[in-house]
Amino acid sequence: MREPGVWFDTAGDDAATLSPLFERIADPPFSAILLYPEQAHNIHRAAPARLRRVLQIDGVAELRSAVETGCLRAHDQPSWIVASRSVEVLEEVPPHQFERCLRAEVASAGELRDAIELGRRYRWLLLQLKDVTNIPLELAIATLQGTSTSLVRVISDPHDVNGAILSLGVMESGPDCVMFSPRTAGALDDFLERLESSRTGKVLLSTGTVLRTSPAGMGHRSCVDLVTMFAKTEGMLVGSTSHGGLLCCPEVFPMPYMDLRPFRINAGAIHCYVYGPGGRTNYLSELRAGTPAMVVGLDGSTRNSRVGRVKTEVRPLRLIEVGFGDDVVLNLFLQDDWHVRIYSERGQPICLSDLKPGDRVLGHLGKPGRHVGISVDETIFER
Repeated sequence: MREPGVWFDTAGDDAATLSPLFERIADPPFSAILLYPEQAHNIHRAAPARLRRVLQIDGVAELRSAVETGCLRAHDQPSWIVASRSVEVLEEVPPHQFERCLRAEVASAGELRDAIELGRRYRWLLLQLKDVTNIPLELAIATLQGTSTSLVRVISDPHDVNGAILSLGVMESGPDCVMFSPRTAGALDDFLERLESSRTGKVLLSTGTVLRTSPAGMGHRSCVDLVTMFAKTEGMLVGSTSHGGLLCCPEVFPMPYMDLRPFRINAGAIHCYVYGPGGRTNYLSELRAGTPAMVVGLDGSTRNSRVGRVKTEVRPLRLIEVGFGDDVVLNLFLQDDWHVRIYSERGQPICLSDLKPGDRVLGHLGKPGRHVGISVDETIFER
């Protein structure tokens, strides 16, 4: 999935006011700053060079003045973007020198249709929505799919971190960018931390050999229900030690006597680790509604979700031991039942009752040693 872009609106500020923030927005996800003719020169000089410049122009005369005075710089790379609410202005902009952006405020279905239709002419559409609902944004994303127009959603409130994060996830892909301009360190920190926690990545999956599988008596086991559904190529990493975990299957494969529960992992005994975003782990006993969760694909790709519910009951357990290489053995306690499955090295579900020594299964090897779920560099032995 592509990385989102974030534009920063400098309206009402000068270079001196913005200077403390420039260091913080110099790196991704921030990608552009919106300038205005009266302060563009000073802010342009003070702002980080990697950020693209977007110049707001309100009239044709203002456009011509910006070009004549050098406020609008034709030879910079990457090229400046000219933003305007006026089609007349944008049609005066030389497209071979500058990218063009239609800025539109939308408060009705008719205004949305007009904004999208006009916006399709240009490289960018900067969309400000009056209503809280994301339905207009969904319609704009769907309509502009496959076109050369990139969509930017405006978040007007500099404290609305939640709105910015949610906008980036609308229809899974989100708009191409959001324009969000936090003016306080607290709002900026919150935004960057939440954005980082929502990012996807990859984990390295390895193939191990089942060494032993044996009944382990009764114990408390937990099922983890997520707020999203699993695909048949996804699971979660669960293990009894910080050395790593096995890729456990969700309940997406047919089961006699039971309906599918494509949001559920039968994850094992409550002492087990489950891997979450950012390399953190939680004991199954620690999970609560709302806890961040990491879904792992057969190719190692990851996406983030949230725990909706954890259901813990006393059930018969089975101990599985899997060897990776010469000196790493992972173990996992799972409910001792046919319908509980882990993934084979070929990405096929293996029912626990069919699992036998010599079978090859998928897992992830972690660095030993954790404290409150975070990997630490210390000597530790787990058996």
